[in-house]
Amino acid sequence: MSQESLTARYRPQSFAEVAGQDAVKRILSRAASIGRVAPAYLFSGTRGVGKTTLARIFAKALNCMNGPAAEPCNQCPICRQITLGVAVDVAEIDGASNTGVDNVRRLKEDVGYAPLECRYKVIIIDEAHMLSKQAFNALLKTLEEPPGHVTFIMATTEPEKFPQTIVSRCQHFVFKRLPQAELVRHLDGVLSREGVPAEPSAVTLIARRGAGSVRDGMSLLGQVMALGSDSLTLEDVREVLGLAGSEVFVKLIECVQSRDLQGLHALLMEILDQGVDLGFFLRELAGCWRNLFLLHQMGDAARSIIDLPAEEVDIWAAVAPGFSLGHLHAAWQMTMDSQRKVLTSMEPALALELLLLNLACLPDLLAMGAGQARPGGDPGQGEAPGRSAPPRPVTPPAASRAPGRAAPPPASASSTQARPAAQAVPAAQVEPARTGQQPSESSRVLSRSAATGSAAQAVAPGMSVREAQADFKSRGDGPSAVPPGSATQVPPAVQAAPAAQAVPVGPRDWSGFVVFCAKRGEGAKPLPALDKAQGELQGAELVVTSQHIFLCDRLKATMGALVDAARAYFGPGVAVRIETPVEAVRKTRTELREMAQADPVVQEAQERFQARIMEVRPFINGNSKESEI
Repeated sequence: MSQESLTARYRPQSFAEVAGQDAVKRILSRAASIGRVAPAYLFSGTRGVGKTTLARIFAKALNCMNGPAAEPCNQCPICRQITLGVAVDVAEIDGASNTGVDNVRRLKEDVGYAPLECRYKVIIIDEAHMLSKQAFNALLKTLEEPPGHVTFIMATTEPEKFPQTIVSRCQHFVFKRLPQAELVRHLDGVLSREGVPAEPSAVTLIARRGAGSVRDGMSLLGQVMALGSDSLTLEDVREVLGLAGSEVFVKLIECVQSRDLQGLHALLMEILDQGVDLGFFLRELAGCWRNLFLLHQMGDAARSIIDLPAEEVDIWAAVAPGFSLGHLHAAWQMTMDSQRKVLTSMEPALALELLLLNLACLPDLLAMGAGQARPGGDPGQGEAPGRSAPPRPVTPPAASRAPGRAAPPPASASSTQARPAAQAVPAAQVEPARTGQQPSESSRVLSRSAATGSAAQAVAPGMSVREAQADFKSRGDGPSAVPPGSATQVPPAVQAAPAAQAVPVGPRDWSGFVVFCAKRGEGAKPLPALDKAQGELQGAELVVTSQHIFLCDRLKATMGALVDAARAYFGPGVAVRIETPVEAVRKTRTELREMAQADPVVQEAQERFQARIMEVRPFINGNSKESEI
């Protein structure tokens, strides 16, 4: 009895036998038939999708004795040798075992010789991403300009680890996962050649578990066939591979819907006792939430998207209306986010149990999150019933002005009288942005009136939106009442409050300004090394000087923030000027040597110690550019 695995027994030997990858097959087949071969190829994709298999078939098509042809004959001695892996001119190298630069150097020496029996030397490097950086660098020149009789084929599952200099020298082909229907057809073909009848649902489940990988699907099929049954049944597949059935997921969803925590615990114990593959279980659970979400959102139009039998789709269509759309979306996202956490946890069973309990209690968690999102909102949304939201002052502080804008003039009597009225607006009315909802029309009216400094009064109970707008415009507080060019700001209670800035305290000189800038809040843009500079307020202009050109350049880069800080401390209308020290003209080394030789101290040292000048270097001290020896 043959001990050969299904994967090796039914490995494709021609382009036509390869499942999927139609575009790649056409390109390689045409290249072999017309003899237009690239110096290097890069095959990337997930495991078990045919990268190495197509590389071997391409090598046979290039060197077939009955070629060049679009398909290898698989009958000539060259084709048979390549199939057996003993061809002298086709080398298959494991990149994980030959990672060093010495291996690449020996390979470069080998490709310099002409092929012995074949037309082309084909070098197949499997798992090429395992090569070291030095090995990649040693391979660069060979890949760019190889001999005409050599082609490289590199296969990898992690193309992101390749240097771009390598990728740019290759023809890069990305191998895709096989669609489930195509993988089912491939497995059905293998079963028919083995003479084993199978239930369609069993083959579909194996293909779904294979996740688009032909090798994984073939390995799972061989594992189930090792059971020795006369036919392949769905029960055998679930038992051997440890897969939960659709009835388990339906029962689980029903327990989540009814918040049956005891039923969830019993179902979890049943799943763990059966030895279910938790990774595939979580993947299938996420698929269930996806199907429910699509059925709830799209109705019957989602049936063409869901890849399930019609009877299963009918079951999920009956369950979907029992959930809200937000619940389904949150459950789907929570399951996706928890997959890695459960599988990598020290206690996977407890992590899975916590996930299921969170799914059952998800409506309470959503309500709790909504209550935290809008404190002071309606009763039942994070606020005790019957308790109104406390009033919140909306008077904008001086530090909340836009950067670079002069401070407003002192408030008049009318604006001073209007401020208490603006402060009386409840926070629940002026903070709709925190609830995640669009602000109402009445709240927009209140926000505009508070922003322009007019008397903002709360809308009386029962007053409609039109009445509120009419009353707002009749008092001259509408947009037409705002002078042209004036800044209409949203009160700090509506927008996110900026970081608190330091209050100008201390003498109105440079030292006080440096202390003021150091105490500004985290939201203010930092000003570099003000204590290393000097400054003086000359009338309405702050003159900043420094002996370091680099510091002056850094201050110029933050001129906007420096002007804002100066106006906040010294008052509006203050301008800022940064004086850069004048840089002296650099002297050449010849000029420096002549200056040194003419110096009397140097001349005396030369005479007394019989010395000579070896080197002259400029010495920079502060703003001075004079040279010293």
